[in-house]
Order: sequence, then structure tokens, then C-alpha cells
Amino acid sequence: MPPTGREALRSRVQELQEKNPVMIFSKSYCPYCDRVKELFTSLGKEYFALELDLCDDGNSIQEVLYEMTGQKTVPNVFVYKSHIGGCDKTLLAHQNGSLQKLLDSNTVSYDYDLIVIGGGSGGLACSKEASSLGKKVMVLDFVVPTPIGTTWGLGGTCVNVGCIPKKLMHQAAVLGQALKDSRKFGWEYEEQVNHNWETMRENIQNYIGSLNWGYRVALRDKNVRYENAYGEFVGPHKIKATNKRGKESFFTAEKFIIATGERPRYLDVPGDKEFCITSDDLFSLSYCPGKTLVVGASYVALECAGFLAGIGLDVTVMVRSIFLRGFDQEMAEKAGAYMETHGVKFIKKFVPTSVEQLEAGTPGRLKVVAKSTEGDIVIEDEYNTVLVAVGRDSCTRNIGLEKIGVKINESNGKIPVNDEEQTSVPHVYAIGDILDGKLELTPVAIQAGRLLARRLYGGSDAKCDYVNVPTTVFTPMEYGCCGYSEEKAIEIFGEETLEIYHTLFWPLEWTVPSRDNNTCFAKVICNKIDFDRVIGFHVLGPNAGEITQGFAAAMKCGLTKEKLDETIGIHPTCAEIFTTMEVTKSSGGDITQKGC
Repeated sequence: MPPTGREALRSRVQELQEKNPVMIFSKSYCPYCDRVKELFTSLGKEYFALELDLCDDGNSIQEVLYEMTGQKTVPNVFVYKSHIGGCDKTLLAHQNGSLQKLLDSNTVSYDYDLIVIGGGSGGLACSKEASSLGKKVMVLDFVVPTPIGTTWGLGGTCVNVGCIPKKLMHQAAVLGQALKDSRKFGWEYEEQVNHNWETMRENIQNYIGSLNWGYRVALRDKNVRYENAYGEFVGPHKIKATNKRGKESFFTAEKFIIATGERPRYLDVPGDKEFCITSDDLFSLSYCPGKTLVVGASYVALECAGFLAGIGLDVTVMVRSIFLRGFDQEMAEKAGAYMETHGVKFIKKFVPTSVEQLEAGTPGRLKVVAKSTEGDIVIEDEYNTVLVAVGRDSCTRNIGLEKIGVKINESNGKIPVNDEEQTSVPHVYAIGDILDGKLELTPVAIQAGRLLARRLYGGSDAKCDYVNVPTTVFTPMEYGCCGYSEEKAIEIFGEETLEIYHTLFWPLEWTVPSRDNNTCFAKVICNKIDFDRVIGFHVLGPNAGEITQGFAAAMKCGLTKEKLDETIGIHPTCAEIFTTMEVTKSSGGDITQKGC
């Protein structure tokens, strides 16, 4: 006979006690429950708390607990299935030592103190820090090949198929522009200047290979065990690791950190995975991509389109809606306009519906059919390469999280965490791009990983600051920013509380070649009711990343417009423009520059 409702509840309560060494039946508003939780936290013991007031059957569970223990109230605490009691009895057990004795006598032996799933920047930083604090650590890292078979070594997206090769290829394009400018500075050369894709790719990949090796050596030097294997949870403290030959191994750990990152999203149209590439493929592509269609308007899309055009390729970008979603839209539009004046073609308000191979080759020929997002217009054209850059998906759905109860945001696959990067399962943490609502930036993952290890094993209470994080988009004209976009600042603070200073400027280096006057742009957003504190910093121009880094430190220190005005600029530089900004948006004044 199937169990009655009461029997099922009793079985559920018993299962919770068996699965969780410290089980607290609690209510979210109860101060006595909070005291018990704080006690176990101070002892460094993980617990699982079931908040009865947030459960549909919470009252029934409390009645079953009364039948089982004779205790009507919460908290109702169990340690290794032994009933401890409520708040007073738990505190008393702590004071007389019986609680610690019970905890010690049932200590479980694990293979590792910590297993990190993911060998990207955040996972590596966290694992090395934890090991330096005396813990036994393992890192699992495995790259699932792309649809066309691309794979890479240790180090994650940034090192292998992200920031590092992207910036180096951007530099190749910058050098191309410098060659053009050089004639005006007196450089004379007769030979035809061409770009060799194979030479660039080989040298960049050689450098990345040295980084991969360096990371392996660093893990070895820190006594961190590295396994090139795919990690998947099979139990609360147990993980299965499958290597590239399909061999399975099993490991246990007291704690886990998920740092699996993201992978590019495809279009879900006929021919996309068969014939298109993504940024995961581009940087190690064995041949020059030729005439290229870039699908998307993310920072990945615009950066790739920019450097491909910069080395002389025919590049078109197909944009569904807006440039650089999530960034300041005025800056995004200006970055896109600069690209358009420098050879990148844009097809706006269209999306591909199919990709067909007309001719195989390296590169071959592809036919792309696309439709308008605003009507029934259909267009088609031929390209050698189609690069898809329409966003990224979190690598969280196939690692067994559902088996151990780690909750994810089903709409995007990201993992909600508290301010200590702890998931819904107390002994499982997450860092990096997979965090729900956090910035997807390599330095953020590194900082979060190090600080997490120090909190877990070093007695620190420092948490990662996700506010005022600087970043740069390496489009042909770089865009650096820190703090709020204009749209977000207006949404949060209200337009009436803001003063926005802005200006165009002309880098001195560009004057002699006589190019691009009044296209570089600077903007600071100030909160008038907070001493004109700078809450948004934006710059569009050469070396924007180098400029933004320094001003980001100033913003951490509470930078105000008055302090900017009091700062003496370094002349002649682009960054000095921020020390002389006078025109506000509200004034409607002229922001064009006439000279230095």
C-alpha cells in the first residue's frame, strides 16, 4: 500500500536528517532560529535549514516533528540524526561540550577539502589560494569540443578564446592603422603591405600555449591536483570525473566550488552548428576567414568584427536590435558609428533564418538568408565565414546540480548565490560568469575566487565588491567605463539628481594624419545630491582601458567632480580631458574641440 500523507511526511523528515549532518527545522523570521544558525556558522559547520513558514506543508511538518520529538517549537535541531532540541538546548550543548563531541565523533573523511569544477581564471585563483592556506585541493577542467571540433588547454575562456587572443588581434588591427598614419609622420616604404593570418594566428596560439603550460606548473607548485576531466555531481559530496577517453573516476570533498563559465549560444536555425563558427573557433582558425558575416551586436560581436575589418577583411555585422546591450547606449552608438565609417558594414533589424553551404573549403562559400524584425522583408547574401556572437549560455545544466539540490535560474541557467557566493546547498559555492545578476568579467571572477578561499579557510570576512567594476570593450575605437550607464543612473537616481558632463576630443596623435576629429567622446555622470560624486565614467578613444583603470581606483575612493577639476592633467594626453570638462548636457553647450 502507498504511504499515507502523514507517513510520507515522516519519511521526508527522516530523509532530511539522514542527508544533512546538521539539520535545522526553522522559520525565516525566528530570532532563536537565527541564533542557532549563527552558532553553527561560527563553528565552521555547514547546516541545512528548512524554513517551515516558506513551505506549503510547513505546519504539517511541524506536527510530525512534534510527534517524533515531543517539541512543538522551532528551531528543531538534529546533528547526525541525533535530536538536540531547540535554541536553549543547542546553546547549552555547545557550552558543556557535548555538541562539539557529537560533531567530532561523526566527522566524515573526504578525499579533498575542496574540489573546484572549472579551470578558468576564477577557479584557478580560488584553488591556488585555498591550497596556500593548507587545504587539499583538486581542480577538474574539461573543454567540450565545439561543433567543428575546436578545443583548448587549461586557463578557461579568457586565456584561450577570449580576452587574451582578442586583445592581441585588436593590436594587429591597431598596428595596421598605425602603418597608415606613419606616412604622415615621415615613414617611407615602397613595398606592398599585406597581413598574414597564419603568422598572426600561429604566434598568438604559441603564446597561449605557454600560458596553458604556466597554469599547469603553477597548480603543481601549489600542490593542487589537476585532472583534465568533466565533473558531474553524483551525490552531495561526491563527483564523477570523466576524461577524454571516457574513463570515469570518483572523488569526494567537503566543499565544492562551481566555476564552469559559459559557452557561445547558437542561432537555432538550419545550418548554424554545421557551417557557422563562434569566438570559440575564430582565434585558432587555421585559415583566413575571408568575407565574414558577424551575427550579433554584443561586445564579442563588435570586437571580432572590428579587428577582422582592421586587418583588411570584408566584414558585415547583422544586428537584431541594439549595440552592446547593458552598456551606456550613447557610447555604444558612437562606437558602432566609428566602425561604420571605418569599413564595417551593418545590416540592422535583421536576423538569419538559415545558413547553407554552397562550397566547402578553407574558407568555403555560405549563403545566408535573413528576415527583417520589423516586417516581411527577406534578404540573402554570400559569405566565406559566418561568426555567431549572440550571447553565451552558462555551463550548469549538465553537471548534476539537480541531483544535490543546487538551484539555478531556469530562464538563463545561472546560479543564484548569497553575498558569500554560497548556493542553495551550503557546502557548494559558485563564482564567475555563472552567477545570477553578477558581472561577467575575468578580473571579477579572480577577485571573488581568492576572497572566497580566504573566507572559507583563512579567517577573512572580506567579500567581493561587484560595484564600480571597470571594463573596456576593445572595438576599433575602445570604449572604457566604470559605474552606471546614463540609462541606469536615471532609472536608479532620477534625472533631476544627475549632472552629466560630456565632451568630444581629438587625440594629438590623430591630428597630423588629419583623421577622426571630434569622434572620441568622454562623459562623467555625477550625483548632485551626493557632493557631485562621480557615479558613471565613460570614455571612447585610444587606450580607453588604460585610462579607465586609473579613474576606477579614484571612484573607489569617492571621486567627485570637484576633485576632477582640482586635478592637473598630463598634457598632451587623452585622459586629461576629464580634468577640464565644463559643458553639461542640460546646458546644451557646444562640445566640439577646436584644438589641443
